[in-house]
Amino acid sequence: AEEGASGSAAAAASLVFGKLEGRMRRLEGRYESLLAEAHSDATPQSKLGEIHKEVGRLHAPVERIGRLKALREELAGVADLLRSAEQERDEGMAELAREEAGALRQEEESVAFQVLRDLLPKDDGTEGVKGLLLEIRAGAGGEEAALFCVDLFQMYQKLAQRKRWRFEVLSLDEAEFGGYKEVVAEVTGEGCYQQLQFESGIHRVQRVPKTEAAGRIHTSASSVAVMPQAASPLELSVKDSDLKVETYRAGGAGGQHVNTTDSAVRITHLPSQMTVAIQDDRSQHKNRAKAMKILLARLYEEELRKRNAALAEKRRSQIGSGDRSERIRTYNFQQGRVTDHRVNVTLHSLDQVLAGSDDIDTIVEALERQRLFDDLQHAEEEEEGEEE
Repeated sequence: AEEGASGSAAAAASLVFGKLEGRMRRLEGRYESLLAEAHSDATPQSKLGEIHKEVGRLHAPVERIGRLKALREELAGVADLLRSAEQERDEGMAELAREEAGALRQEEESVAFQVLRDLLPKDDGTEGVKGLLLEIRAGAGGEEAALFCVDLFQMYQKLAQRKRWRFEVLSLDEAEFGGYKEVVAEVTGEGCYQQLQFESGIHRVQRVPKTEAAGRIHTSASSVAVMPQAASPLELSVKDSDLKVETYRAGGAGGQHVNTTDSAVRITHLPSQMTVAIQDDRSQHKNRAKAMKILLARLYEEELRKRNAALAEKRRSQIGSGDRSERIRTYNFQQGRVTDHRVNVTLHSLDQVLAGSDDIDTIVEALERQRLFDDLQHAEEEEEGEEE
């Protein structure tokens, strides 16, 4: 069961439609203009490829706008039918009209959010990103935090399997008493960043540890960072002269070969003093490639954070800001619940969430909708500023 869903989401369709009507008309006008250009004998052949590409890009958004308008007309017709049935005291017809109106409103709300997603500018620098690094670190709570780090890792791994994303562990630092101190995985696939971008922050767990004889509930936490990989190498320029690469003998378990060759690699980005060390693999070449991948993702994340600082200040909330220090979610094992504090959504299906089920999608949808409302508010403020 879902509790605390945003009240603004319930009235989304009418709110979004009213605020974006001008943008929708402009997009439809642009689409019709392109179609006319594509079919005109006066259009140079050299321009046709570009025109067809933009027509293809706008086709689905225009279809969604058309569906949204049709839904509003259908709702108006059902409302008339309901009023007529109530006046004639035809309860059977009135009940059918109410059911039809409910189904239409649900579809209208869904389509309205898709239209909002289509029309709002994507200015966060992550459009087209199809890969990310997922970093989970045990925080406060000692052994329990390290064990919860494993729970989160497995939750994301199962989610990736369900979504058919590629999930590869790049770095794993196990705790002495069990669990993980830190794990970094690379996730690639369609929509992975759009789904996981809201996971950055502090994840808190409340449960009775297995070693707790008195049955007291302990609170511990792990931090999650979601770092998008640059869609193009050109987006992130790192000079070889800015890097200090060191090799050394790996420590810990791994067998004789690991400990007697300089297979471990440490790379330092000198301008930022950011350092990544990897010793998981026997191959120095593979460890260097993994370290470089993690370093580039962290540098890109930092670049995006700076780029979006002004935008984040203007937003009403920090949803999707990627702030690692924000407490975003609580997993309470005694009550079997998960609460996302950013949108005040609670699910009483902890086991399903940790199994990577579509219950996670419910939380993500609530977050995305609130984020879209924040972006709409920001776009309106910018437009008002331009008019002044």
